[in-house]
Amino acid sequence: MSVASAPAPATSLAAPRAISATIVADFLLLATVFTITLSNVRWTIGTADVNLSDILASAFVVAFLVAQIGSRRHVWPRSAFVVAAFFALFAVVYLGGYFNLDTVGDRDQWLRGMVKFAIHFVFLIVAVVHLSRRSERFYWRALAWFTAGLVANGIYGLVELGYAETAGGNLDKAILTPIGSYQRGGINVFGAVDGADVFRPNALTLDPNHLGIMLIVPLLVLLPIYLRLGRGHRLRTPLAIVLGFLALVELSTLSRSGLLGIGVGLAILAIPYARRMFSARLLVPLAGLAAIVAIIVAQRADFFAQVFRARTSVGGNSTRIHLEFYELLGPVIRDHPTFGLGLNTFSTYFEFITGRSNFGPHSYYVAVLTETGIIGGVLFVAYMVYLGLRLRLLHKIGRRLLAAGNETGALVRPLAFGLSAALAGTLVANAFYLTIQFYYFFVLVLFIVAAPLVFWRRA
Repeated sequence: MSVASAPAPATSLAAPRAISATIVADFLLLATVFTITLSNVRWTIGTADVNLSDILASAFVVAFLVAQIGSRRHVWPRSAFVVAAFFALFAVVYLGGYFNLDTVGDRDQWLRGMVKFAIHFVFLIVAVVHLSRRSERFYWRALAWFTAGLVANGIYGLVELGYAETAGGNLDKAILTPIGSYQRGGINVFGAVDGADVFRPNALTLDPNHLGIMLIVPLLVLLPIYLRLGRGHRLRTPLAIVLGFLALVELSTLSRSGLLGIGVGLAILAIPYARRMFSARLLVPLAGLAAIVAIIVAQRADFFAQVFRARTSVGGNSTRIHLEFYELLGPVIRDHPTFGLGLNTFSTYFEFITGRSNFGPHSYYVAVLTETGIIGGVLFVAYMVYLGLRLRLLHKIGRRLLAAGNETGALVRPLAFGLSAALAGTLVANAFYLTIQFYYFFVLVLFIVAAPLVFWRRA
């Protein structure tokens, strides 16, 4: 006589599904941070631009929620709730600005901004939780994938530059058209010297200055880690090559804002690493980079001399335009002091001045104060203070690990200094450009907020 077997408990099936969903979430998180700077890989759907990173970030959130349903780990770290609180507060400010909108065009712009903001802030919250549950190795892997994304961007940018210089072609059109992503892009033309165009690669970002400022993050985060690696470490040579390559790409962008941010970050790193910055470990790769630059410049010395004078001049039209944007703060704050003009509406409000319907304020701080008012400005400062507190905690964890003789501290302390320098450099660079509102900045925030959660267990 056979006895029918009892059905398996639901939890026995839910656990494997949760593990599978977690593996998928791991991949999608890494894919998102890899593509987060590839702004030009986008498609127009209706009146909206949908980036590849939008799709991957949304898929990651779905995979995380699926894994969460089948998991027994339902407790989220307090940091995730703090980030969620900032999300709610920013949303309230943006909703407050909605009531200052007058036209259908303004409302469309506001809606686009809100959708992008919501997707990537939700991604940030969920990614903080996910990283807090993963290993230290996975944290480093996420940082490596983000860096790899910018390396890929840099390779594309230099190929784009070479293609424009030699063939006069548009690499974006050739590469992006087959996947339906080409939208009147192409390499930036800064001007001309003796009839020869001066090209500035923007790679797969929207502007060479965007690329230059985004490169601040890997350059400043990886540099102190590289300086602290022991002799014979397997990552010393790869990191030296990556840092040298990214520095070369940075120089090719001719971005003054990017170089300003890197300069500020290096000044911060010089405090704990002054002696190491004059060691052979750094000076030898720098000498190699200088030799490559010298060879390139020597081919067209007069050309590069004129480009250098143009980019170091502070009395040009570009500088004047950047400074004039700050003059627009007074009238806006007088008329809309509390919540500003409304999220993402600067371009339409000042179209009568700029003559362009898609012209941004060229300063993140001008954008914050004009679009979200004094309340938005105060909230942004509070947000940065919170990130500063997370970095302070990471420094404390690193010191405790070193005091305990734990070798992980030799990496956590440089990571804390690198993230601090990267945040400071990005904030300074955004005085004359606006990349903080871009999605790569959410990844920088992710690394800052999640790092103490990942490494505190060792401390």
